[in-house]
Amino acid sequence: MDVFGLSPLEKEALKLSLWVSGWAVAGSLPPGVFLAWLLARKSFPGKFLLDGLVHLPLVLPPVVMGYTLLVLLGRKGVLGAWLYDMFGITFAFNWKGAAIASAVMAFPLLVRAVRLSVEGVDQGLEAAARTLGAGPVRVFFSITLPLILPGVITGIILSFARSLSEFGATITFVSNIPGETRTLPLALYTLTQVPGGEEGAFRLCVISVALAMIALITSEILSRRLVSRVRG
Repeated sequence: MDVFGLSPLEKEALKLSLWVSGWAVAGSLPPGVFLAWLLARKSFPGKFLLDGLVHLPLVLPPVVMGYTLLVLLGRKGVLGAWLYDMFGITFAFNWKGAAIASAVMAFPLLVRAVRLSVEGVDQGLEAAARTLGAGPVRVFFSITLPLILPGVITGIILSFARSLSEFGATITFVSNIPGETRTLPLALYTLTQVPGGEEGAFRLCVISVALAMIALITSEILSRRLVSRVRG
């Protein structure tokens, strides 16, 4: 193994982790922004229940969420069997299932970051736009979205970092398959289970810490720049 370069196993795990995390964030961003806006602005029956369901992955053991996904979306699951029979789509034991597991576990961080930004928007600006004839969709995209952009960026990066570190739900739902579902945390776990794998496990640990730090620093820098730009 090259001391300074990445081994094939590290390259494979890193590439798969970035791929899975990217899809996890892309898939969860639209519903995350919508739910954050809904929870921040609207009052409706069942709001507390919906809020609890959104934040449930923060407090439940990841294995529970993974098993729930397996029951719902597995090949013989409630929805999984229907999706496979009707469209030939399956999420079990492939990277798409890993992306769903990562998205579910990171979803509360995304919603929370965006919701805090929505709650901080001056609704007088939106009301002024509506008096000038702008519809709800135009008000959202021309007034609300630019103002909450720092929160959206923060939510994206935090959920991306959380997706990179996802382990329990992923291994429960889609197992630990090389090249398909073996992301960085799963590859690290695998190396800790084989004799002589300590060095490789340590290198993956360093890579994971470096990625997380890059994500957090990038989030902070982008948030500050966007806040400065919004405030003029």
